[in-house]
Amino acid sequence: MTEPFNCLIMGAAGRDFHNFQTFFRSHPSFRVCAFTAAQIPNIDSRTFPRSLAGPEYPEGIPICSELQLPQLIRQFKVDFVFLSYSDLSHAEVMHKAARVQASGASFVLLGPQHTQLISSKPVISVTAVRTGAGKSPVSLWLAQGILRNGFRAAVIRHPMPYGDLETQAVQRFATFEDLDRLNCTVEEREEYQPYIENGITIFSGVDYNAILKLAEAEADIVLWDGGNNDFSFLRPTVSIVVVDALRPGHEIGYYPGETNFLQADIVVINKVGNVCPETLTGIRERIRQHNSTAHVIEADLEISVDQPEAIAGMRVLVVEDGPTLTHGEMSYGAGTIAARRYGAHEIIDPRPHAVGSLAQAFQDFPHLGNVVPALGYSPEQLRDLGETIDGCGADIVVDASPCRLSRVLNLKTRIVRASYQFKQISGVPLMELVRQGLQEIHAVQR
Repeated sequence: MTEPFNCLIMGAAGRDFHNFQTFFRSHPSFRVCAFTAAQIPNIDSRTFPRSLAGPEYPEGIPICSELQLPQLIRQFKVDFVFLSYSDLSHAEVMHKAARVQASGASFVLLGPQHTQLISSKPVISVTAVRTGAGKSPVSLWLAQGILRNGFRAAVIRHPMPYGDLETQAVQRFATFEDLDRLNCTVEEREEYQPYIENGITIFSGVDYNAILKLAEAEADIVLWDGGNNDFSFLRPTVSIVVVDALRPGHEIGYYPGETNFLQADIVVINKVGNVCPETLTGIRERIRQHNSTAHVIEADLEISVDQPEAIAGMRVLVVEDGPTLTHGEMSYGAGTIAARRYGAHEIIDPRPHAVGSLAQAFQDFPHLGNVVPALGYSPEQLRDLGETIDGCGADIVVDASPCRLSRVLNLKTRIVRASYQFKQISGVPLMELVRQGLQEIHAVQR
């Protein structure tokens, strides 16, 4: 009998685990020797447990740092390395490929055919070309619209299993108590909490076969809310991709965001309120060149502040959504816009006051300026976040993190909250386009 190929899966605690369960468990000719971890702090040195890996892996599968990649290739005599995480520039993907090949192994990307699950219910997928493009506000808006039209909606979120993988295999979030009970990080809360605030149940975890079955039992329509710029884990009935007008050109420059861009039924050009007409013309031309059959709409994120009068004339510290600033490479977000709009005297530079892991984040992401990323992947990082915020000596903190800092930190500094909602500006109404797409698929199936 031919020996199986030895493999490594390069990941970031999400796509990598899904690829293992949907492809590798059903292809025993590939043997996974280890996962490597990147992007997310403190996720290496764990083990993917036997309960999820299956009987072929009685000891589970080790999770190691991606920095060890050449040594691991030699140690396990690796044949194939599978890249299984998202929001990398095309150049960075090829640098990783070169590193793998220089160590003697082959470099592989798995696609939708081998990794997407097929639902018994209609699926609307919302993905993006970059982290922080605004796909979650679009997903939330769609979920609310589905409910208003008398249908049950179940939202399935891209995984964020940063804790114990066995206990996080299948997660259902319907209340704030669920967030506390399952010890959710700030990053998880940023994604789950807006749905809970609007009475919408959201599902996530590690085992998406089981997650999908649980969601289908509660829904007429399944809504996929993607993470970073990854493509959907579910085969979509209607595919929506969100393009960020503040990062023109990125729609064809990042992996796998370009995959989403090329295969979308509907393209939402988001954040159009702060860009010039020439920028929008360029984006529309790239859509015409690369995905001419897609419906195109323009939209913005409507920003609101609960106490706008408290900002005027104050020394303000701005806290923004963490992954948008880090993986997404944005230097500001809704909080910065709100602070400027409502007359802040000064937006404080937090870098001289940053401590611990927050200080390291400013070194790792030098594009960050007068803004704090809401990082809280661990209790220690959450403590560093609180000390950094209070250490800045601000009059007011403008909190634009969807997790609400007041729920996770006991800060001494006064907080005002900035939030943002999807608002369509032009084009055929998005809900009408979705309805048409669902009806067309239903007609074909009949």
